Amino acid sequence: MQLSAGPYEERLTAPRSWWLISFLVGVSFALILLPFGTLPMLGGLVGGTAAAAVVASSYGAVRIRVVGDHLIAGEAKVPVSALGAWEVLDAEEARAWRTYKADTRAFLLLRAYIPTALRVQVTDPQDPTPYLYLSSREPERLAAAIDAARGAAAV
Repeated sequence: MQLSAGPYEERLTAPRSWWLISFLVGVSFALILLPFGTLPMLGGLVGGTAAAAVVASSYGAVRIRVVGDHLIAGEAKVPVSALGAWEVLDAEEARAWRTYKADTRAFLLLRAYIPTALRVQVTDPQDPTPYLYLSSREPERLAAAIDAARGAAAV
């Protein structure tokens, strides 16, 4: 199976259950403000729901991209020439690398609601970061995009 060598982009969106939780936060605010009347209760419902939805949306707005010869993961921008071997992590192995196998110097872009990840070695001697841990719903595609960008940069 040949994977696309084009640019890669993934948004680590929050799960649907978080939107239900956002609404329930609004309901909680509405119940707190119920003794003050109908208008404050409706304001609490709308305001609480909106505030919780903004938090859920901003947490799920982080992106992982391979553009040109760079891997951009959240706020990190790393040239693919500084990346070494990668390892696709299943749910069990990803949990291990988030917990007891983790290195405190590593760059972790993790989302607990995404069970799989990609771990990429950093080979730049000037960079103290040993590896990048990137939560991804499609770690195989991300690895293929890194390899394709590395191949295109070498040409």
